[in-house]
Amino acid sequence: MGDFKSKTDIPKYGFKVKLNHEYPEKRTPYFKPSLRIIWDLLPMFLRYIYYYIVYRIKKKSVVMDYLFMSTAKRMYGVPIGGIGSGTIGRGYKGEFCRFQLRPNACEYNTVDANQFIVTIKDQSDATIFQSCLSTYTKTSLPSWQSLLDGNKCYYTGLYPRAWSYFDLSEFGIKLTCRQISPVIPHDYENSCMPCAVFVWNVENIGDEERSVTISFTFKNGTGSKKADKETSCSSKAFSYQNLEGVILYHKLDKMQCSYSLGVKAADGVAISKCLHFDPNSNGSVVWNQLKDNGQFDKIKGEPSKTHHIFGEMAVGVSAKSKLLGNTSQSFEMVLAWDMPSIIYPVGQNKYFRFYTEKFGKENAALKIVNHALQNYPMWEDKIYEWQKPILDDGDLPDWYKSALFNESYFLSDGGTVWLSLEEEFAKTLNTSDSRKKYGRFAYLEGHEYRMYNSYDVHFYASHALSKNFPELQKSLQYDLRDYIFLEVPDKMKMVSDGKTVERKKPNTVPHDTGDPGESPFILINAYPIEDVSTWKDLSSKFVLQTFRDAIVGNVVDTTFIQDMYKACDIVMRKLLVFDYDQDGLIENSGKPDQTYDTWVMKGASSYCGGLWLAAVYAMTEMAVTVGNTDDKDFYQDILDRGIKAFQKKLWNGQYYNFDCSTDQCKSIMADQLNAQWYLGCIGKGHDYPVR
Repeated sequence: MGDFKSKTDIPKYGFKVKLNHEYPEKRTPYFKPSLRIIWDLLPMFLRYIYYYIVYRIKKKSVVMDYLFMSTAKRMYGVPIGGIGSGTIGRGYKGEFCRFQLRPNACEYNTVDANQFIVTIKDQSDATIFQSCLSTYTKTSLPSWQSLLDGNKCYYTGLYPRAWSYFDLSEFGIKLTCRQISPVIPHDYENSCMPCAVFVWNVENIGDEERSVTISFTFKNGTGSKKADKETSCSSKAFSYQNLEGVILYHKLDKMQCSYSLGVKAADGVAISKCLHFDPNSNGSVVWNQLKDNGQFDKIKGEPSKTHHIFGEMAVGVSAKSKLLGNTSQSFEMVLAWDMPSIIYPVGQNKYFRFYTEKFGKENAALKIVNHALQNYPMWEDKIYEWQKPILDDGDLPDWYKSALFNESYFLSDGGTVWLSLEEEFAKTLNTSDSRKKYGRFAYLEGHEYRMYNSYDVHFYASHALSKNFPELQKSLQYDLRDYIFLEVPDKMKMVSDGKTVERKKPNTVPHDTGDPGESPFILINAYPIEDVSTWKDLSSKFVLQTFRDAIVGNVVDTTFIQDMYKACDIVMRKLLVFDYDQDGLIENSGKPDQTYDTWVMKGASSYCGGLWLAAVYAMTEMAVTVGNTDDKDFYQDILDRGIKAFQKKLWNGQYYNFDCSTDQCKSIMADQLNAQWYLGCIGKGHDYPVR
């Protein structure tokens, strides 16, 4: 597999900044709308205010909060954690921030007590340097100092790994921390793990002996000032195989959770543990222990005894080694969180995370810690081999190499859940159904758009799953297939026009699989703005994703097509009712009836019409696969007529018009020929019927 060191060195490409970096531009996602836009949207805004007030009175949270929006801060680096078991954010300055452990919340909190600390002693055992290994400005624990020169420290992020380099040459030491999370394409067993490994390489660049300690501290909760205090916590030291560490037990909204800090034992490495300190104190007790002794004080009494406290508490581990001049030492540390089950607010149904399939539903912390520290070299090997073809491709620009991987962060950090199926439900599934083996997968449309698997935009993001975790993409498709036939008769008042509609009509593609603030997977279609049963893009997108997922592998998955075909045929025939002039091309209504839900398309449009034709083409191919010649002829006839109509209605001699309206038809929308690109991505671009 080649030289492992070359696979762990700081890469040439990635998100690269110094630890004192400040972004020069203050950008904002907000814009000031024109008076015309304000006037046009005023009725909808007033209805939204009413909807917002009603939900607040009922003590329910809205899925799209436009009044108190959470916006990303300019601080984030590569998050830690695998897929679907919760994540903890890391800032490029070394902080632990933005927790996604509660299934219905993305918490933008930075926790000062969650730190790495370095202590350096000289050959006479005098402390010559001690500092938090973060340049983020703290607001608590005043005794804890950050004395780093951020101009001499560097961060590199290349998801799912990150490197932090600390130049402490004036003290004879250089440090590199390598952060590894188990996000490994096609490896479903490891990629669901709730953990991250931190490998510290300590290099003594001088001739004199140095004693270096790396300490790792962590507190309960997620940084919530109220919730973190309203819980009972306990901690326990452990020695497990060749591992040493501390487990911190606590709860998140009545859901059991534990944080485990572990260190791998090695020759020349002394490990110490701290079972409790007060994260709301000035921090001097712990700080002075490390400064005076280069380690935490020895635990009094039985080392494995549990320490209980009501309220906030923090724990720690440290690794210490003496380094002769011009030598180096590595410390292998791990953070794991064991939160096996989650509960959604409505219905209180309990779901188990997928990692429990391997590690069990109770007391899995030590198994996770051990597995991570034993297997992370293999993770890195696979991550390196996955990324190498892109990073070595001289035809790709540098920014693209970084963005392609770093923008995949949403696979783990997108409010993602990867769940085991309920046993009784799993028994009802065919063996070909990906959910039976790989469970259920869901992620948010956005941190501020709290809906699972919003299908109109999953159409774009799904390539990351289809390429790297195709069984999760198929699992999601099987869910959507079942939801197509589902009816949810509950009534919802739409914000856009005030009409009351059925929440989910049968034989339609849902917009989403529910709000994690309600009861997702049961109460689907949480989207409150438009009646999505009349949208013109969802059905085409379901068919195109089915087609892609079946043919992108080495062998066409005919069973998958057979499993999906009925649903594809039903939604396409239902969409055909919007071909008002029966020329083979569907028409838009003149209202927002597709993913661009404040943009209006009227009549035939390049965007929806193109998606429709591409989906009709896909149906002709899939009809052949299932051996249905009548359907093949049916869809081929629609395709032939639709091509002519598309050319006649939209081609203006230079480019395709946006739509058939009188006032905006000549507009050019960057995404309007998306279907051509989509088929091109799966090797079918030459078959696309439009020029």
